[in-house]
Amino acid sequence: MAIKITDDCINCGACEPECPNSAIYEGAIDWRWRDKTKLSGKVIFPDGSETDADAYQQAYSDDVYYIVPGKCTECKGFHEEPQCKTVCPVDCCVDDPDHRETDEILFSRQEFLHS
Repeated sequence: MAIKITDDCINCGACEPECPNSAIYEGAIDWRWRDKTKLSGKVIFPDGSETDADAYQQAYSDDVYYIVPGKCTECKGFHEEPQCKTVCPVDCCVDDPDHRETDEILFSRQEFLHS
C-alpha cells in the first residue's frame, strides 16, 4: 500500500528529500509526474490512461505535506523500508488503507517511474 501523511504533520519537511520518487510535496504546492522520475512529455500509464508528465497537477493538501499515491512505491527498489516513516519525528507517515498494493505492483511502479 502507499503511505499517507496525517493531519498530525508538523510541516518539518524531513520526509520530502528522502523520497526517491518525489512523491512527497509541501501543502499547497502543485506536483508533476516528471519530478525525480524518468517520465517526461506524454506518458501512457500501464492502465492505459495518459497524461503530460511535465504538467502541474493540483496539490492533494493545502495544509500539510502530502504523498501522491500514484508515485509512492514505499521505497521498493531503493530501500528496505519507507524512508518517510523512518525520518518523521511525529510518526505521521502511515499506511494508507485506501491505497493497498502488493509488492509486485510497487516494484512495477518503481520500474515504470525510473526506466
